[in-house]
Amino acid sequence: MIDLSIPSDHNRASWYPVPSAYSVRRVKIDLPAGVIDAGAMVILVLTGLLRGVRTHHALVLENLALRHQLAVLQRTAARPRLRPCDRLFWVLLSRLWHGWAEAVAIVQPETVIRWHRAGFRLVWTWKSRRNGPGRPAVAPEVRALIHRMAEANPLWGAPRIHGELRKLGLEISQATVSKYLVHRRTPPPSQTWRSFLANHVGMLVSVDFFVVPTVMFKVLFVFVVLAHDRRRVVHVNVTDTPTAQWTAQQLVEAFPWDTAPRYLLRDRDAVYGAEFSSRVHALGIHEVTIAPRAPWQKAQASYCTSFRTCGAHWG
Repeated sequence: MIDLSIPSDHNRASWYPVPSAYSVRRVKIDLPAGVIDAGAMVILVLTGLLRGVRTHHALVLENLALRHQLAVLQRTAARPRLRPCDRLFWVLLSRLWHGWAEAVAIVQPETVIRWHRAGFRLVWTWKSRRNGPGRPAVAPEVRALIHRMAEANPLWGAPRIHGELRKLGLEISQATVSKYLVHRRTPPPSQTWRSFLANHVGMLVSVDFFVVPTVMFKVLFVFVVLAHDRRRVVHVNVTDTPTAQWTAQQLVEAFPWDTAPRYLLRDRDAVYGAEFSSRVHALGIHEVTIAPRAPWQKAQASYCTSFRTCGAHWG
């Protein structure tokens, strides 16, 4: 007869009977902690699915008993230590069940949202990791030399300074020279940008995108059309693959008939292609493009589509 009993200390090892021709022995097999944790999580999920076929009265009593035990543990036990599989379980549950925030007791709901955001950052950091060493940095001596040459020769531009550096035997591109040049600010030839926004606020709209992460660490793009006069959202739509054709169609849906504004403010994103620009001109709208790396020029549209403002609602 084979002994099928399991010792009491089976939390880190599993015992399996091995029959032989003359005797019966038990062999101890050590399993990694990750495998045991994954098995415990699978058992927990299967147990929850099997309880769905029980009666409502039994489920209510069992829920009451579990909540009482949890309250006792919270009063007597110290703060529990959660493993990565536990955090993953609550992140998935928060995306599948709307009432999860009222049921969680071992941590705060904000903690579960923070876990999801941290996982999203880790996934996209891994995807956007650098495969190689990258472009070598410019030496500080070369940068100082570019500044001195620009200050000593105010009429020299990037092409002339780049040629002089090549004569000295320094291998550097003209774009890099232009990057480290000291750009002198000149007075604007016409009204400032803030004056333009204030003078045409009643006939000005802005368009912009912001992203929303999903539970599977994918990204959804939300297109927003904002009217500046009352800071009113005119149109909004969501897609996972934004294109120039899709963006142009959203503009047509936002301004049917003769409701198109006079000016449309946008950034230099590549999604606004030639088809988008032609559709804007067909609607009789004057397209205004902001300066590179200047999101503040879109005024309220930048605040509306910022991750700090709109991203707080996806959790």
